Amino acid sequence: MSYLLEPLSEGPLPLHNRLVMPPMATEKTEGSGEVSQELLAYYNEKIQGGYIGLVIVEHSYVAPEGKASPRQLSTASDKNINGLKQLAETIHANGSKAVMQINHAGSNTTEEVTGTTPVAPSAVMHPKRKTMPRELSEAEINQIIEAFGSAARRVKEAGFDGIEIHAAHGFLLNQFYSPLTNKRDDHYGGSLVNRINLHLAVIEAVRETVGEDYPLLLRLGASDYMEGGVTIEESIPAAHELEKAGVDILDISGGLSGYSIPGLTGQGFFAPLTEAIKKEVSVPVILTGGITEAQAAEKLIAQGKADLIGVGRAVFKDSKWAQKAVESLRG
Repeated sequence: MSYLLEPLSEGPLPLHNRLVMPPMATEKTEGSGEVSQELLAYYNEKIQGGYIGLVIVEHSYVAPEGKASPRQLSTASDKNINGLKQLAETIHANGSKAVMQINHAGSNTTEEVTGTTPVAPSAVMHPKRKTMPRELSEAEINQIIEAFGSAARRVKEAGFDGIEIHAAHGFLLNQFYSPLTNKRDDHYGGSLVNRINLHLAVIEAVRETVGEDYPLLLRLGASDYMEGGVTIEESIPAAHELEKAGVDILDISGGLSGYSIPGLTGQGFFAPLTEAIKKEVSVPVILTGGITEAQAAEKLIAQGKADLIGVGRAVFKDSKWAQKAVESLRG
């Protein structure tokens, strides 16, 4: 049975295969993060022919102070909805399901991008940045939670099939999750339970906005790959709590270290993380990381490493990759 050709027997999304195009920032927007013709053309080219079952669109910022890069996509304003509708329609026209990833950069940005001092759970320098962030107040955290809920409303109004909350790659939710960047002594810091309270609050805000039957994904940075950081041993119980809170699919990746880990190579190099979590949860799990060969992806599924396979850089380099993969497996 091919992960590319057969549907999942269970799951919140009616995927016609197991191939996912994961979010990859293109920097192809215009103005203040509006969908451009260049962006529409990019997605149309990458998913021609309906060979990719699920497209998770690159991360979009939910509030201006959470903007990660100059031309990042925006879901922070109602003026973005019409452009987002065009993007959803472009993806649907190619026979794929469309999910929008929503995000807040926290301290993983610069003042030049946001126009203000970057914010974080604590006044701790981000491992990939040189600027000392400002610690968020509880009132500001509440505003961020509301911003995620408002962004979710816009995504659903635009016609997307689901939403993914970004909690990986050193962005804000990941910063709250990691003990390396979260030194708070309130109910958002300290224990694992406290460090995922923001995740749970964001999930609740999104669910209140979009309803219980709307597919909700979460990209979890399951390991920081840094001494003193988050490990898979912590992420297993965290995954349980996220599932209980209403997450339908867990998209597993790296934490503060990002999506590319020095010394971590091979086809599906995050497989140890996804396999460990898949054994413990009932929701589908997505595996990404260095997958460039269809046969290797097929093997990872057969071995029970994950339920869905994300192929990003191979598709980025070759727009016909998915077609070639499907045809090679059919042969």
